[in-house]
Amino acid sequence: MGSKERFHWQSHNVKQSGVDDMVLLPQISEDAIVNNLRKRFMDDYIFTYIGSVLISVNPFKQMPYFTDREIDLYQGAAQYENPPHIYALTDNMYRNMLIDCENQCVIISGESGAGKTVAAKYIMGYISKVSGGGEKVQHVKDIILQSNPLLEAFGNAKTVRNNNSSRFGKYFEIQFSRGGEPDGGKISNFLLEKSRVVMQNENERNFHIYYQLLEGASQEQRQNLGLMTPDYYYYLSQSDTYKVDGTDDRSDFSETVSAMQVIGIPPNVQQLVLQLVAGILHLGNISFCEDGNYARVESVDLLAFPAYLLGIDSGRLQEKLTSRKMDSRWGGRSESIDVTLNVEQATYTRDALAKGLYSRLFDFLVEAINRAMQKPQEEYSIGVLDIYGFEIFQKNGFEQFCINFVNEKLQQIFIELTLKAEQEEYVQEGIRWTPIEYFNNKIVCDLIENKLSPPGIMSVLDDVCATMHATGGGADQTLLQKLQGAVGTHEHFNSWSSGFVIHHYAGKVSYDVSGFCERNRDVLFSDLIELMQTSEQAFLRMLFPEKLDVDKKGRPSTAGSKIKKQANDLVTTLKKCTPHYIRCIKPNETKKPRDWEESRVKHQVEYLGLKENIRVRRAGFAYRRQFAKFLQRYAILTPETWPRWRGDERQGVQHLLRAVNMEQDQYQMGSTKVFVKNPESLFLLEEMRERKFDGFARTIQKAWRRHVAIRKYEEMREEASNILLNKKERRRNSINRNFVGDYLGLEERPELRQFLGKRERVDFADSVTKYDRRFKVRHYPSRGT
Repeated sequence: MGSKERFHWQSHNVKQSGVDDMVLLPQISEDAIVNNLRKRFMDDYIFTYIGSVLISVNPFKQMPYFTDREIDLYQGAAQYENPPHIYALTDNMYRNMLIDCENQCVIISGESGAGKTVAAKYIMGYISKVSGGGEKVQHVKDIILQSNPLLEAFGNAKTVRNNNSSRFGKYFEIQFSRGGEPDGGKISNFLLEKSRVVMQNENERNFHIYYQLLEGASQEQRQNLGLMTPDYYYYLSQSDTYKVDGTDDRSDFSETVSAMQVIGIPPNVQQLVLQLVAGILHLGNISFCEDGNYARVESVDLLAFPAYLLGIDSGRLQEKLTSRKMDSRWGGRSESIDVTLNVEQATYTRDALAKGLYSRLFDFLVEAINRAMQKPQEEYSIGVLDIYGFEIFQKNGFEQFCINFVNEKLQQIFIELTLKAEQEEYVQEGIRWTPIEYFNNKIVCDLIENKLSPPGIMSVLDDVCATMHATGGGADQTLLQKLQGAVGTHEHFNSWSSGFVIHHYAGKVSYDVSGFCERNRDVLFSDLIELMQTSEQAFLRMLFPEKLDVDKKGRPSTAGSKIKKQANDLVTTLKKCTPHYIRCIKPNETKKPRDWEESRVKHQVEYLGLKENIRVRRAGFAYRRQFAKFLQRYAILTPETWPRWRGDERQGVQHLLRAVNMEQDQYQMGSTKVFVKNPESLFLLEEMRERKFDGFARTIQKAWRRHVAIRKYEEMREEASNILLNKKERRRNSINRNFVGDYLGLEERPELRQFLGKRERVDFADSVTKYDRRFKVRHYPSRGT
């Protein structure tokens, strides 16, 4: 695209659709921010900047500006050259990684249905397009791109708020060689919503893979796996929802199978994966009835097919679903006894097995992707965090509690790095600064995860789970009582008869404690593990590698403690990278294009802290860099600093900024860093740097072309001499012959001299033989002057 066309697109955008960068808003208020986002949304501009932070509004339709044309437009371009776009942020990450030799990450946050997963796909697609590489690199790119449909099939589902909601968290690290080619990768997954396997709310679906399999399976697969219509299966029929608008389960199934192929899962293992998915569906159809206060399998015939698919004995499956081995201690001795289960306990055991099988299958797929991409040593990486969004449903349970805790931690990172750390840095560096007030949600994170004095909600929950053996309401009510004692007076906590309320950064959420303890325990009983270890299928046995005698020791880890550790490990990983942010906004609940719910958007603008973000960005500095790194990047701009500045680094930076005529009010020198005020000043530096490199590149090109031309000339001269070699010889009698010049004897021939001028000097004169067209010969005297 030429500069004229590029300018036209940008100028149209500015005139018609508010401002590209909300730092430039004439008035800073929630209403002004919402109004600017609405204008742009209605004109199909879904991206807006706050400095380097990208705001993305879900358009609920396919937008026209994600083509190869836009990839070419944004590649290598400065941020201000083009309208805001996710490609600009991605290109900035990629180039900074290579120039600064630093790992990068992008934190994509927002509500469920705000467009986080799609944003992650565009980032990975852009990197795949602009990075080079040969056959091996292409293989890694294929895996990176194909991991999306595979993980979405097994990890995403339709919820009431989003037709393709991620029901797990994913941190995808794309690893690069020093030349910038993607040559490896790694996925970390968090808290798969296992409860969805066995239960869904009204108008929701189970994981996509179930519907894909039932729609897309071949006739042979349908027969071998006993596939029926979705309403036949208890695990799918509870919500009475089987179709999703705009989703083609049949074609998605072929894409999922193709993705398994690309990732390197052999065809026989692919078949076993699908067999396990079908086995879980059939397992859910085993129901129980009361028989003298104990559970009995209602229809024994329904045991045979799931047992066949799982490669286990149907009699043993019946036994393990209706009874459990428990350790009993009497008189200092320990022995195992078999306890018969009631209907509620048997149903819980069946569901625990189904959830355990599915979550281990999901972990296997993630590990298969990692194995296909792994490389021995890490060089550079770009991390993409695509994690479940903040959720507020009519009834919120343990899963929503964990999901909202992780989002609270991500909001804390954003506050830490864009509001708190930035302002603290100005004070530490001695920069003139007026502090800006903001809400720090660390108080909410501590309420949830504190270990001691006072203990947080998760610590209280773990203590209740460790000391209580009962399942169901008893333990949950004990939890509620203990929470009232531990955190009942906390300003961000309230309790009610069957649950509690947390005042999250995104609003108040009421949690029903029913099932909290059971889901936090997350225990798969050893009987079920032993049962699966007897499977005829090596694949299934591989999913259950426990050594039970060893694993019995110590307090078992809970789902809450796992997600807390994973969230804190994630924060540590993210803080080691240079962070970039995409804040996704959901404009409506109807999932329709051009539908704008003002109050909903305003609420998100408030809790995302966009107003405070703009104020800090306006009052602060767009760019800060340590003196050494600033010199390393911009030293090329002056002959004194290039190729190396040998004096004090601070003085080197000052010399450089004076040499490029940057205004005094556009930067401040801290104690260890230089701070540049406006993005325009930074863009100017970048542009000058690009021109310098361009000039050097032209000099190198010129020298190279001259070298090539000279080499070509010498080759041609050599060829010409070879052509004439031994073919151009002097006449024998001309050797050692003196040059006379006048071979006609003009001095003695006055008849010829009359043809000469009076003062004309003759250097050479001789006679020639001329042949005319009729080949008649005529003799003429010839002269040369």
